[in-house]
Amino acid sequence: MMGITGSLTPDQLELFHSQGYLVIESFASEDEIRALRKRMDELLTQFDPSDSSSVFSTTNQQHTKDDYFFESAAKISFFFEEKAFGDDGELKQPKELSINKVGHALHELDPVYKEFTYSSKVSSLASSLGYRRPVVMQSMYIFKQPGIGGEVVPHQDNSYVYTDPPSCTGLWMALEDSTTLNGCLWAIPGSHKNGLVRRFVRGENGVSYDRPSPSYEQKDFLPIEMKAGSMIAIHGDLIHQSFENLSPKSRHAYSLHVVESDGCKWAQDNWIRRENMPEPLYSP
Repeated sequence: MMGITGSLTPDQLELFHSQGYLVIESFASEDEIRALRKRMDELLTQFDPSDSSSVFSTTNQQHTKDDYFFESAAKISFFFEEKAFGDDGELKQPKELSINKVGHALHELDPVYKEFTYSSKVSSLASSLGYRRPVVMQSMYIFKQPGIGGEVVPHQDNSYVYTDPPSCTGLWMALEDSTTLNGCLWAIPGSHKNGLVRRFVRGENGVSYDRPSPSYEQKDFLPIEMKAGSMIAIHGDLIHQSFENLSPKSRHAYSLHVVESDGCKWAQDNWIRRENMPEPLYSP
């Protein structure tokens, strides 16, 4: 395996497999966090909002019919918060405070994000988790803006990033402290053991879920507060969510979705359709 050694201890792996997630503190250095945030500031400065008014929402799937969304699979695209616009259709605050996320090919197209994504620390983590030829299918910079950062409803990553057999792991890194006040992640520990409940599939008329969402008991979710620089690995079948950010502090994060390309087949009805798959992090 090209000299890649896993970075997780047996105890950490056991925790990941039992609860369906694992937080790794101080995964990124302060310099790395600073570089990722500074680069996003630059990308936002260059971004012209009149080129796009695609709104990202997990509660309202209107945008998913949108070509801008589909084409973002192989681009760096900007998605607004649902509550960013007033009744007149104009932004209510500066564009920098109006974006929900940027995706979904930052890790391929931007040198700063590519360097971090393809770093040995990310590869070592993937290797620990058992990946033989891991491919990052999508990357997102998520802002969770103060006051308007929208909720993300309970979901499983395998629903959106499906292979046969399923192999997705979410790698979500806090670029700012993530707390219950500014919209941290919540998860149902052990819920990954119940398997995948539904898929998000792309058909001729856009994308839709193949079945309704089950309802979940809020008391089953635990908050996962994280310091800036911490990374959480999330099993593809883990039920997790986050609430609206009603606080005055943003909650920036950089998120990757990794799948196995050795022995697992990328589903043709995923929302992401690629002419060429991204380069693997490493090969056997």
